[in-house]
Amino acid sequence: MSYIIQQAKKENSIQIAPLIYEAIGNIAFNLTGETNEKIMLEKLQMLVKDENNRHSYLNTFVAVDAWSKVLGIIVLYDGEKGAELDRALENSLLEKYGRTISIDIEAHDDEYYIDTLCVSPEARGLGIGTELLKFAEEQAATLGYSKLSLNVEVEKSKARALYKRIGFEETEPWTIISEPFIHMVKRLK
Repeated sequence: MSYIIQQAKKENSIQIAPLIYEAIGNIAFNLTGETNEKIMLEKLQMLVKDENNRHSYLNTFVAVDAWSKVLGIIVLYDGEKGAELDRALENSLLEKYGRTISIDIEAHDDEYYIDTLCVSPEARGLGIGTELLKFAEEQAATLGYSKLSLNVEVEKSKARALYKRIGFEETEPWTIISEPFIHMVKRLK
């Protein structure tokens, strides 16, 4: 299957939102302030189209085929900027819902962070996830980062094994919306 990896576009949001949800699960409800899945997916699409949050199209790269079908996504940003993006989203959610919704920090300030990685079900097993991870490493190196990081749910042992195989090391336990994760880092220099 032929595909290219490129910066996401606003019009990709309808294809990107379900992949974000598949990758981050319940975190999507926290990010949108919603409890209804259909409305949450609509809000995720809006977040992708927006420019001031972690899942913005500006932070998202997509593997697309010749017909512009999104086969996989990866959301990348620097750890320091992540906190800034999250504060902006928290303020926006406070304005919309009148209540504070806290978004957990997911990376250290000196890391280039893989927030979300997901390959569409019909494209799995084709190496697209591995290519997206290589792309993330190239982006991090180009931008001058010495560390690339991600968080993986404790129970996802196959994903952890994949990340270890390509050079990530488990560095510390992490908690996101009260769920246990393992923080993993790949040193680039």
